[in-house]
Amino acid sequence: MSEFNFIVCPNCEAINRVPLSKMSEAPKCGKCKSPLFTGHPVPLDSASFVKHVGHNTIPVVVDFWAEWCGPCKMMAPLFERAATELEPSVRLAKLDTEAQSAVAARYGIRSIPTFAIFREGHEVARQAGAMDYANLLRWIRTYV
Repeated sequence: MSEFNFIVCPNCEAINRVPLSKMSEAPKCGKCKSPLFTGHPVPLDSASFVKHVGHNTIPVVVDFWAEWCGPCKMMAPLFERAATELEPSVRLAKLDTEAQSAVAARYGIRSIPTFAIFREGHEVARQAGAMDYANLLRWIRTYV
């Protein structure tokens, strides 16, 4: 097992090598000096999706959502709250399926919200539909 995690900066998308012993000490990006963990889900586009999912060595949980979706709006504050609880062991991210329809199509997103967990570039779990906060955390922790 490596003594480092590779963490993509949510601000400049530089890939940072963070010692495991420093993960809980509010690590900052070596390039832009921004915090690597902000307690908020990272908004993704098609390029940043590939980078975050493919280069973070911690699991990445992606919320596939759309602005017009009522259940997505209901889940947004719960997903935000989960980021504050699960970081730095998990990266939470959001992808707007309307703005990034090619990514949504590539992953076969047919209903929203859909949550997917990626580890080292590979999808390891998927859950469609809204859930309460306890079930969201339980589902994520089952796979990470």
